[in-house]
Amino acid sequence: MMMRRTRVQVCKKQGEDDLDVGADNLSSEPEEESEEEEDEWQPQSKAKEKKAKPAVKKASKPRVPKQKAPRKTAEKKQRAPRTKKQNLALAEEVKVKEERLSFPAADGLCNDTKQLGSTGDREDKTTAGQGTEQKGEPVPPLGYPSEEPSSSHHLPRMKKEEPPEEDYTFNEPAMKKIKTGDCPQGKPVKHHVQRKGQVEDLQMNWDIVKVLSEMTVVEEWVCANIVSLFNEENTIPFIVRYRKEMINHMDADAVRDVQLVLEELRHVAKKAHSITQTLKKEGVLSSSLEEVVRNCKTTDELDHVYAPYKKGSKLSKARRARELGLEPAVMTLLQNPQALDLHSWVKPQTEGLSTLAEVETGVQQILADMIAKDKQTLEFVRGVCDQSAITIHSTVSKAALKEKEQKDATAGKPKDIDKFQLYCDFTANVKRVQHHQILAINRGENLKILTVKVNIPDRVKSEFCRWCVNVRWRPSGYAREEHMKILRDAVEDSYKRLILPLLCRGYRSSLTVSAEKESIAMFVRNLRQRLLVCPVRGRVILGVDPGFRHGCKLAVLSPTSQILQTDVVYLHSGGGFREAEKLKQLMIKHNCYTVVIGNGTACRETEAFFADLISKRFFEPLDVHYCITNEAGASIYSVSQEAVKEMPNLDPNLRSAVSIGRRVQDPLAELVKIDPKHIGIGTYQHDVSQTLLKAALDSVVQECVSFVGVDINICSETLMRHVAGLNAGRAKSIVEWREKNGPFINREQLKQVKGLGPKTFQQCAGFIRINPENLKNVHSDQAGGAIEGQQATTAGKTVKKKSKGPGSSSPLPNPLDQTCIHPESYDVTQRFLQMIGGHIEEIGQVAMRQRIEGSVQRDGLEILAQKLNTTVGTLQIIIDGLTQPQGFDIRQDFEEPDFKRGIVSMSDLKTGTVLTGKVENTTLFGAFVDIGVGRSGLIHKKYITENKLPADKRRRSLALGPGERVEVRVLNVDIQRGRIGLDLIRVLR
Repeated sequence: MMMRRTRVQVCKKQGEDDLDVGADNLSSEPEEESEEEEDEWQPQSKAKEKKAKPAVKKASKPRVPKQKAPRKTAEKKQRAPRTKKQNLALAEEVKVKEERLSFPAADGLCNDTKQLGSTGDREDKTTAGQGTEQKGEPVPPLGYPSEEPSSSHHLPRMKKEEPPEEDYTFNEPAMKKIKTGDCPQGKPVKHHVQRKGQVEDLQMNWDIVKVLSEMTVVEEWVCANIVSLFNEENTIPFIVRYRKEMINHMDADAVRDVQLVLEELRHVAKKAHSITQTLKKEGVLSSSLEEVVRNCKTTDELDHVYAPYKKGSKLSKARRARELGLEPAVMTLLQNPQALDLHSWVKPQTEGLSTLAEVETGVQQILADMIAKDKQTLEFVRGVCDQSAITIHSTVSKAALKEKEQKDATAGKPKDIDKFQLYCDFTANVKRVQHHQILAINRGENLKILTVKVNIPDRVKSEFCRWCVNVRWRPSGYAREEHMKILRDAVEDSYKRLILPLLCRGYRSSLTVSAEKESIAMFVRNLRQRLLVCPVRGRVILGVDPGFRHGCKLAVLSPTSQILQTDVVYLHSGGGFREAEKLKQLMIKHNCYTVVIGNGTACRETEAFFADLISKRFFEPLDVHYCITNEAGASIYSVSQEAVKEMPNLDPNLRSAVSIGRRVQDPLAELVKIDPKHIGIGTYQHDVSQTLLKAALDSVVQECVSFVGVDINICSETLMRHVAGLNAGRAKSIVEWREKNGPFINREQLKQVKGLGPKTFQQCAGFIRINPENLKNVHSDQAGGAIEGQQATTAGKTVKKKSKGPGSSSPLPNPLDQTCIHPESYDVTQRFLQMIGGHIEEIGQVAMRQRIEGSVQRDGLEILAQKLNTTVGTLQIIIDGLTQPQGFDIRQDFEEPDFKRGIVSMSDLKTGTVLTGKVENTTLFGAFVDIGVGRSGLIHKKYITENKLPADKRRRSLALGPGERVEVRVLNVDIQRGRIGLDLIRVLR
């Protein structure tokens, strides 16, 4: 009876505290907050809920102010302790809250309980939900009397609340958002960006930084910095240029490789957490199984562990044996074999235990499963495989042979086995097989033409069985012969049925991943070389899209890529002389002496036509020359929405000619309009992961656009969206701001654009240029203060500029905005200029270069960086920005298109002839070079050695690629098959 009185008193006190919140927390929380808190308490008692509803209805009829509603509800709550059931319910709520919260003293119960009023409700619901999943731990329903004494007797001895990190444990689900002391108003706290990565790391038994360092062979401190930089949402161009010291001066390709491995590890951690939660809900998660999941470092290992538990899969032999209760017998066999009596486990009425043989089989299956999932065992067998000759073997599949025999009777196109003739009986060591061979084998297997298998020698099995029986899984005591036979059979069964397939899948997966990565890296290098070809400026260009039946499409482009005239000529239909006169008049009219021909259909014939006219000096007084450019993707672009928006009144065929001409004038600005996969680079494009390929190609486009830089006042929206930190939405907002307010005067104005926050500004500001030449007309108007009604020319459009307000000040241009110096380094730049006695108006002039060179020679970069309290890398960027001339373009150091006036045929080639050419494309097996004979020759990879490459080209990111001029020697000519073999002599500069 005394116990009941105590509980009722606590309930009364708790109810009064919840109602009289305004007396204690009047200054900290408004009445509306207390109303919300009371609403959260109401659902705890069915009696309260039923009585509270009519109270609300009565209050709504006379339209009483909102503040009076809680008082009426409060009066109802004070009469709640009338029933015994409600008293017990409130007592249970107080006990649950006191278990979750900490109080400094008993008299602090009111305020703390009010502040976290909804916590108990939510925790009760969470605990009740978990109770249905955990066997043997039922949770009493809400309001049921607890068996423990009242929590009011233990208030002074309450433990302090555990730190919030326990919410991120591996087993427990994530906590719901609750009100805490850090956010008393109930607003969610925004955690630091790094929290996501830290949570993922806590789920596994390995440290993500250490594993990342091992897999990428990069220093651990560099990996830690890279993880931190990516968690802070930094882009690769920003990291490579402005955070060089943190990544030990790695290039963009190396950082991208680390990023890919980091994403794979995070995916493994996320998948492991999902598998653990699924197994926990199904009630099959044990501590040992959880440990195995935590140790997995690849998705293959996770799939191996999770395969027997997948929904829809057959119940594994080991799980069936475990459900029969045979696991204790297995543990007895390993730990105390003398006490094991398998006859005692025989149950004639139970299927699976009816005979001694069935019991032995069940024990063997459990033991085989334990061996196959043991971390130390798997490490041993992989070590033995590393020391053995593992081979991959491909043969023609039976289905392909059968179809070939019956291809006359089979409808449809038969499978082309001849294309895979090299791999019909192919064997190679997994350590020496080439990447392109793996991709070719995979393609043949996907087409059901080839059958592929991994051969592991028998010595691996014998060594594995010996080690398991005598070392790893040897029983602790003396075991009889029948027990040792069970162990030997279990080891053999585990290897044949579980471990061998796992090893084969692992080798196939690792070979495929490695080949895909190398193929994607080849795509990236080729695309970078193609995008960074030096633009041909200051010329009128004639773009030619060759064709037979529909004629050759022409487009004359101004030096600024504007369309001057378009036309169609039929050079290959008998009227050549008449069409040649038409061409001559067109070129003389626009003073055009540079012709760009696409390499598509009729390219060879069109090239011969122009070469014949040039040799006869038909275009005099013009000195005409031409070049061949890759037109891959031009047709796709000509019918795209971007092309329709840019050239709405032009025929799609003529748009292709415009695109071909612009690819020589400014390759970067034109090629970014086309999906990188359609530019015609690399090999085995459709045999690699399309997700990884797209991400890598988009990343290298962003890298090239950012490193070249864009003039924010004249660049197109398509080009702008590829700048680091920007996307399609932000680029559109910048263009809209530019059209509304006129040209940008300085980089700080980017902060006024909608959607560009501090992080976006940090990422993109260093790659955006503001050329003062485009602002001359604006400066004079701003000096007079005439902002309203100002006419600003933006990308060929004239728009009225609205006033920013009577109190706004005119923005001033900053000469540093035309350089590669980041705004975060402007203060250091000013101090450096004061140190050397330079002026900001001298950027790019000879005087500035002389001052900087004298200072660097006198003190050195490291001492200057220490004086300026900055890093050597940042100081080097500042020096580059101050010394580079206005309009500097990094593409000036790359090769220009190869212009010519005549052609040579394959019949003119002889073995040993030395020629010069330009690399068109590079693959995993060599490089294709255009030597001007209509067919590209192949330099096999064995002839591309380091001693033939310049020192600065030996880095992986700057290897031989499209656009490189090379000197080659003809090795062989096969006119019938159209193949030319070449040997690389040297790379020309």
